[in-house]
Amino acid sequence: MSWTRRALAALAVCVLVLTGSAGCGSSGTDEPGSGRSAVPAGRLLDDTDEDGRRYREVDAEGAPEVGIEVQPGADGSWGVRLTVRNFRFSAAGAEARAEAGRGVAHLFLDGDLVTRLRGPEYRLAAPLVPRGTHHVTARLYADDGTVWAVDGKPVESTADITASDTGPGASPEPAATGERGASPEPTATGKRRASPEPWAVPESLTTVPGKVTETVVIRDRLLPDGAEGR
Repeated sequence: MSWTRRALAALAVCVLVLTGSAGCGSSGTDEPGSGRSAVPAGRLLDDTDEDGRRYREVDAEGAPEVGIEVQPGADGSWGVRLTVRNFRFSAAGAEARAEAGRGVAHLFLDGDLVTRLRGPEYRLAAPLVPRGTHHVTARLYADDGTVWAVDGKPVESTADITASDTGPGASPEPAATGERGASPEPTATGKRRASPEPWAVPESLTTVPGKVTETVVIRDRLLPDGAEGR
């Protein structure tokens, strides 16, 4: 019966070896059914955005799309709302890799970056939008910082807004004379008195430390202040 025990032992070793080899097959590869490819989406181009981030070209069919709408608020701010297709916003802490149809939106005002969005809504504070016409742009980026692009152009959308005198973000008109902030007209007091002669008008004022003098023109003659009675 010894040969039977040896045969059973050999069979047990074979089963262990097969089981161990099956458990090592997933090392260094993506798990089946994870839905994630080891190859990044799209193709990198040499073109870059203003900050040097390269464009990532994808086919037009099924490519990410973005639309933008900007509305004035009662407090002078501006509400921004994005509409996206074939695109999902990534949560904070997402892995820095380019996955098809995922990433963040960068919001620009007149070409300057305002914020990075992980959702479709944002509010521009009134001080950011002074009087005049401005351009608000939303552009889509992959999680690795590259720009989603189609036909060599970034996937973006721009809305033009105008802040008027009476609209949101406008600056108040300067105060009129006599209102708060205006300087009152000087009045004639002390030596600065009107001359009874129609041709006697103040010509200039000269300031000397501790003394104020005035020059008056009378009948084509220049007399120093206080010399009329001489």
